[in-house]
Amino acid sequence: MFTKYIFFFLSTVALYSAIMVLLSRKPIHSVLYLTLTFFAIAGHYILLNAQFLAVVHVIVYAGAIMVLFLFTVMLLNLNKEEVSPKPVWIKIVAIIAGCLLMIVLIGIFRGYDIAIEKDPALTQIGLVKNLGQVLYKQYLLPFELASILFLTAMVGAVLLGKKEQI
Repeated sequence: MFTKYIFFFLSTVALYSAIMVLLSRKPIHSVLYLTLTFFAIAGHYILLNAQFLAVVHVIVYAGAIMVLFLFTVMLLNLNKEEVSPKPVWIKIVAIIAGCLLMIVLIGIFRGYDIAIEKDPALTQIGLVKNLGQVLYKQYLLPFELASILFLTAMVGAVLLGKKEQI
């Protein structure tokens, strides 16, 4: 019963901060609201008994990605004078596209049936031991391919970042 209230609180915080990301006038405030959104989503992972995913989510998104965003915003030095106003027709098209997306999402979730099963094996799926077994047994090939892709991207980034010619 108490988890239901925590869920609603975290959902409210996540929705409010996500809306504030869009409505904030200053880029730094948007980045900070996005960080708050990430922490609220990590709280949802904890409620789902996926502690490992919550910790990885905080480390990767709220840690690394948000630091990268902050440095990018600081280096770009975004000023209000340099931003050109958008034409009215672009704003109208954006509003229409957003409304169409909302209609599609309502249509999708309207036919969605929420069935909660009380299988004890499903409550333990987010733990590190079970996640590791699934990752290294069922999804070993995609995991190894992703690691090769990341290694290639790291080598490419180092080569692009070098000052002298190769």
